[in-house]
Amino acid sequence: MNQIKTFLISAGIALISFSSMAQTKNEPEAYHKMIQGRSWKIVQKLNLPDSNVAHKVSDIVAAHYIDLNNIYTQRDSAKLSAALADSAVNKLHAPFLKQLSVYLNPAQVIQIKDGLTYGVLPVTYTAYLDMLPQLTEAQKKQIMIWLTEARERAMDAESSEKKHGWFKKYKGRINNYLSAAGIDMKKEGEAWQERIKARGKKS
Repeated sequence: MNQIKTFLISAGIALISFSSMAQTKNEPEAYHKMIQGRSWKIVQKLNLPDSNVAHKVSDIVAAHYIDLNNIYTQRDSAKLSAALADSAVNKLHAPFLKQLSVYLNPAQVIQIKDGLTYGVLPVTYTAYLDMLPQLTEAQKKQIMIWLTEARERAMDAESSEKKHGWFKKYKGRINNYLSAAGIDMKKEGEAWQERIKARGKKS
């Protein structure tokens, strides 16, 4: 599978979606409706057998979106300093996950996290493994640790750009880590793209 193309497509969808969201933030009713729809799409992918539970989880996700938006709106209107806004956002994180855990198992909570961040973690991790088959188990573990940290940060970010920004930051850290281990990331990246092109010609 073309990992680069998959990543770009998912990122593109995210940017378009948040562009639409930004246009409705000044219209509370329209914004809430959009958030409810977005939350339901994330929850639907879990295929929960109990529709009542599914709707409760969707409401939790929607409320989290709205709570975050309220904080960022206050910050942007100068009613809240950036430091206080960051603190308020951080305080929402653990209670949100705790609420989800009432209805979902750990694997399902992870699916919600991936839904909030466009599935960037699994796509990126798979890409690293495909690009660098020589990675050791210790290196794979460290890559997953940093991508997981990125996802935790990204899921509460205010926009698509900021969400992807967190992953970009941590991918830079990962690339530096691998370079320090003697891996030529530029050379490996070019070789990987050639392998992807070769696969495309065979299919």
